[in-house]
Amino acid sequence: MRYVSTRGASPAVGFVDAVLAGLAPDGGLYVPEEWPTLTREQIAAFAGQPYAAVATEVLAAFVGDEIPRETLAEMCAEAYAGFTHPAVVPLTQIAPNGFIAELFHGPSLAFKDVAMQLLARLSDHVLGQSGRTQTILCATSGDTGGAAVEAFRGRANTRIVAMFPDGRISEVQRRFMTTAAEDNVRCVAVAGTFDDCQAILKDALADASLKQSVGLSAVNSINFARIVAQAVYYFTSAVALGAPGRAVAFCVPSGNFGDGFAGYVAKKLGLPISKIVVATNSNDILARAFQDGRYTRGAVAATQSPAMDIQSASNFERLYFECVRRDGLETARAFKAFAETGFIEIPPQALAAMRETFTGLSVGEGDTSRTILATLNETGQLIDPHTAVAVNAFHRSRDLEDPVVILSTAHAAKFPEAVAAAAGETPVTPRKARALAAKAERFDHLPAEADTIKAYVRAFAEG
Repeated sequence: MRYVSTRGASPAVGFVDAVLAGLAPDGGLYVPEEWPTLTREQIAAFAGQPYAAVATEVLAAFVGDEIPRETLAEMCAEAYAGFTHPAVVPLTQIAPNGFIAELFHGPSLAFKDVAMQLLARLSDHVLGQSGRTQTILCATSGDTGGAAVEAFRGRANTRIVAMFPDGRISEVQRRFMTTAAEDNVRCVAVAGTFDDCQAILKDALADASLKQSVGLSAVNSINFARIVAQAVYYFTSAVALGAPGRAVAFCVPSGNFGDGFAGYVAKKLGLPISKIVVATNSNDILARAFQDGRYTRGAVAATQSPAMDIQSASNFERLYFECVRRDGLETARAFKAFAETGFIEIPPQALAAMRETFTGLSVGEGDTSRTILATLNETGQLIDPHTAVAVNAFHRSRDLEDPVVILSTAHAAKFPEAVAAAAGETPVTPRKARALAAKAERFDHLPAEADTIKAYVRAFAEG
């Protein structure tokens, strides 16, 4: 299995090199040179299988012979052994054709754990085999950082620096990062937005000198291994509802589009997905792109669903590449122009291809709060604001005839103030999150300047 850049100017690499690099040298994102596929019989055989077994089969399609199957199976078993639900990602029915996939049973109470716990083990294995070390620079809008710190803290071959936008994430989200006491962890509150953090990350990954000297890599969803690991719960959820014998739709709260693109990957593998509804908050760059064909960056608004407070969705580049028939020159032109102008006019043929799978809906703050309260009244469940965005979009999507899986991306206890304000009831905080309140925090404040952050990363890695 070989991987190519969406911008077409970097040589193809293997799975291991794509994972360790994160971003391609030409600034593009890695995708498979050719998409693997699973047969209907293989997908049907997932029914009743442990989550780790399904993960092994899905990942094996992308890993090829670079990691032995037995080793991959051991990694998957270890990655999901610590989740607090035996199904790892259980389904709960909330409507006649609506089911919530609970993605928050991992160590940081968010969906990022499902991929990050596995990515940490993949990286450890590869680095150990080659006698190398790496420095991870992570940009987070809330949940990625906590999941990354949980997964990589204390690992001998990896140092991690987690950047987050100062004052724009919840206290619980912040504490999952900043209470880590291990020497291989640093956290930075950046004076800016998540988009600023993400731009700094891409600048750092494009710095060949820094990348070589500190072994720089990324665990954001620009890393293709993250996307593959997230595609697994599309399979387990859909098979539980009758796939591949019937099609299934999904409703996905989305900011950086990693979760949405993971569904596209599952569909390319052969899972019968009829539609993916991309639900955004008022930072609706994705919803507008699918609705009117214009991918246009706006000002980032602070909302009660901060993990989606994004106006530059990295993984949209992967979808664009696929929908312009894998034209790397066109993708490079479009996204270099977007970096300068904040605007892409999606070609009509590409937009039609996107709409074969995706629709987009934006949900305002008032509707988000009302959905939290309505869901509690109707089902007895407290949901977090990100899940509420997706639930609201589900109820508005009247044309979905197949069973719909709504991805619940975080535990309500990660956003207690927003949930209590909306529902008049404070979510029960799991024991691990309660313990964070008593721990000391450790993080640095830095400006949203790439050179400053890169100097900080270099000093930490070399020190």
